[in-house]
Amino acid sequence: MQGILARRPVPAPFILLSMGELVTCPQPRTRAARRSILNETEQKYAWLEDPGIRDFLIAGERFYPPDAVSFTMAEQRVFYDRYCAHFRKTRPAGVTATDVAHGGVPCRHYRPDGAAGAPLLLYLHGGGFVVGGLDSHDDICAELCEGARIDVVAVDYRLAPEHPFPAAFEDCWAVLKAVASVNAEIIVGGDSAGGNLAAALALKARDEQAPRLKGQVLIYPGLGGDMSKGSYVVQAHAPGLSTADVQYYRDTYKGGDTKFAEPLRETDYRGLPPAFLVAAGLDPLHDDCFDYAARLRAAGVEAQVRDEPLLVHAFLRARNMSAPARRSFDAIIAACASLAHSGRLPPGRI
Repeated sequence: MQGILARRPVPAPFILLSMGELVTCPQPRTRAARRSILNETEQKYAWLEDPGIRDFLIAGERFYPPDAVSFTMAEQRVFYDRYCAHFRKTRPAGVTATDVAHGGVPCRHYRPDGAAGAPLLLYLHGGGFVVGGLDSHDDICAELCEGARIDVVAVDYRLAPEHPFPAAFEDCWAVLKAVASVNAEIIVGGDSAGGNLAAALALKARDEQAPRLKGQVLIYPGLGGDMSKGSYVVQAHAPGLSTADVQYYRDTYKGGDTKFAEPLRETDYRGLPPAFLVAAGLDPLHDDCFDYAARLRAAGVEAQVRDEPLLVHAFLRARNMSAPARRSFDAIIAACASLAHSGRLPPGRI
């Protein structure tokens, strides 16, 4: 983390330029060299059952090295921004997006055309608490807005390590209170680290008895599960996110032992809003979804987990490449619509 890039080999297909800038390099000059690199990457992911996920991971390696957490934070953010830009799609035509501040925090507010007064999803982006922002999940938020016919507010919360816990949580809480003052029909949601923040907001809102949330949508969230067992062991070297990566992000976030950094530390789950969770089978965070859902149900709270055995962490970006990822994203849209409009989970497995 603290070492400089020039002190270690640069992984293909990257090249180091002046001032430490890392960019994707031109293709090797010979056809044989290009084929060799492609074959090596294809073989690495050949065991994956879904061809769309294989293609997604192969494409991602052009922009995001497997050992990304070993680079400086500035380098990691360059990787992530270019990676997101590669997969980003244009917003649907029926969505208007405006950059605003809520509670003093930069946000982007998405509105579906012809749906004035719609309920609202507060969306918190993933990125291990260290990368991401308003652009990284722009198309995802816009598509949720259009598909569920709801407003979406995305939050540009402060990032670690410059701003460790509770900075991100406090930013998200400030935004939630601000939007709740003008729209009482709210659900919270997010992916990965954003799912963690959404669950933490649900706990805080329950404790404060306001605002009263209609639901929570948690997409492959990291909720602070026991890293010595279950999927943290079985999927320790999963493609896209390893258990070692999870430990790195936890250490960088510096959340300590509070439930607002690790919601699975809570001991009382009564009074929380219904939860829709998505677990990726090939992900060390997989079991966090089931542990959280089990605790909610034991406390009398409705919870539904959609298990995705063929999918990897961050599969939202593969929704236009992978049929299972597309179906899962459609289910997420349906869950957002059901919770936001009716406060109820969708019937059965969607």
